[in-house]
Amino acid sequence: MSVTEKQAPPDELTADEVRRLRRDFPVLGELVHGHPLNYLDSGATAQRPVQVLDAEREFLEHSNSAVHRGAHTLAAEATELFEQARATVAAFVGAAENEIVWTSNATEALNLVAYGISNASLGRGGAAAERFRLGEGDEIVVTEMEHHANLIPWQELAARTGATLRAIGLDENGALRMDQAAELIGERTRVLAFTHVSNVLGTINPVEELVALGHAVGALVVLDACQSVPHRPIDFRALGVDFAAFSGHKMLGPTGVGVLYGRAELLDALPPFLTGGSMITTVTLESAEFLPSPQRFEAGTQRVSQAIGLAAAVDYLSGVGMERIHHWEEALARRLVDGLERIPGVRVLGPTPGTDRAGLASFVVEGVHAHDVGQFLDDRGIAVRVGHHCAQPLHRRYGVTATTRASAYLYSTEDEVDAFLDGVQGVGGFFGVGR
Repeated sequence: MSVTEKQAPPDELTADEVRRLRRDFPVLGELVHGHPLNYLDSGATAQRPVQVLDAEREFLEHSNSAVHRGAHTLAAEATELFEQARATVAAFVGAAENEIVWTSNATEALNLVAYGISNASLGRGGAAAERFRLGEGDEIVVTEMEHHANLIPWQELAARTGATLRAIGLDENGALRMDQAAELIGERTRVLAFTHVSNVLGTINPVEELVALGHAVGALVVLDACQSVPHRPIDFRALGVDFAAFSGHKMLGPTGVGVLYGRAELLDALPPFLTGGSMITTVTLESAEFLPSPQRFEAGTQRVSQAIGLAAAVDYLSGVGMERIHHWEEALARRLVDGLERIPGVRVLGPTPGTDRAGLASFVVEGVHAHDVGQFLDDRGIAVRVGHHCAQPLHRRYGVTATTRASAYLYSTEDEVDAFLDGVQGVGGFFGVGR
């Protein structure tokens, strides 16, 4: 029986079940430099199970056609599968189907919102879009821990509109300064954009509290959910956010597909970012009228097979159980952090041991560059991320230029974490530091 056919899963994901799940992921059986692949880079890109690979291949082999365009049988089949995928993903995050917009990735989704607000600020969209208009004196609030994808679009929006960009700072343990948030989020705040889970620190931000602060002053709240949707149960409506973005490739799905969630009334009022075919009702040589959401944001030929693959990934995750995945990763996070903290010369960024964090850990080995740490581990078959992880301001806040990051997922095992820790234990001696 495949994982997607299982009945309601038991309460806990066990080590034996994880070992069985790993058989669904062909790449996890590869050898790297003669060692079994130990893949601890799922925070960057997750691996795909055969169920996802087969779903995309099945569509391409039997139903491939343009959607929302043709009247022939194949086109109708493709359109039905495409919209079924939207319904599957919408249900997964507690949204209505018209609140889910397909994008190429989360970066495009966040830019879509920022550029839509920019267009409204130029007078596009008519009276319905006035709520989005920004100008001098208005403020956009972000945080010091943002991925560049949820920082640079707001920098650009501020530059185009004359608004001011402000940032909530962090404490020494990687938590948002909520006292500072209460001071910064005020009557001039028009947009509040923040990450649910830091891709560097593993910090889990208090979404409900931040939403309350933003909505109390009438601000739009935008959530970067790239590191939360793949790893824990999420209901955007329950969280109360106005917009949210996440990517398919971080949650067992294909690259080239992402998702923008937006409250329906906001999406229908937001001016589009990309324009062209398939998102219009009437076009003259002088003007055009646009469809309601989601089609108004899906100009041109769509990423059909990728959306179908993402829906298959959602089915897979739902079959395992998101709460169970969340608990498994919590245990792996504790093992990661506790083990790193015991290694001399290693500094872990983010929440201290015993504090909730996502299933990742970024760290510095004293006297060894992160790239060298990554290469040392790679020689042993251990795949980790190195660099600033598209979060330079965050690294600057903690006085480092780069870190090494290990990130786990539902297919990661305790043995893999232990092998990783053994590898890190040997870094200092190999490079002749810490003696």
